[in-house]
Amino acid sequence: MPGFRHLGDETIASLYRIDVVKATFEDPDGGTFERDVIRDKQVVAMVPLLADRRSVIMVRQYRGPIDATQLEIPAGLMDLDGEADPIVTAQRELAEEVGKQAGSLDLLAEAYTSAGISDELVRVYLATGLTDVPDDRQGVEEAHMTLEEVALDDVPAMIADGRLTDAKSIIGLLLTRERLASS
Repeated sequence: MPGFRHLGDETIASLYRIDVVKATFEDPDGGTFERDVIRDKQVVAMVPLLADRRSVIMVRQYRGPIDATQLEIPAGLMDLDGEADPIVTAQRELAEEVGKQAGSLDLLAEAYTSAGISDELVRVYLATGLTDVPDDRQGVEEAHMTLEEVALDDVPAMIADGRLTDAKSIIGLLLTRERLASS
């Protein structure tokens, strides 16, 4: 919105993945205000489309913040030193989590998942031309994740009945359905 300006951040806590800051802003009338903000690493997410072009590979893994397992498209942080290209991260995460490499990664969307509290940006890619590679799961959650094939035709019902609640997955799957319908 015109007239708002970010003046700076005071770091409250600096952790592995996030920084919690007190951000100061100027409003259009010249007043200042503060907000608690989570500064997060960027994320990539991939919709691995199978050769039948009707189904995708998803992962079911435990998510501590919600204390539940969740069905999601594969995703990961751009957290390795020197890894500034989201395509490189996408290929790495796809291999780690589902043992696949994509012949093509096409950007479907960029989305802020919770702009009221965090600057986390997720880039969602359509991954096609999949080939097998060794998986290399990292961390305890990935070690216990399972893979599931999901039919794209089932996605609307899965969203409606609550089987699919992950925002990046909903965005990626709906945009994949739309892209395939128009091609």
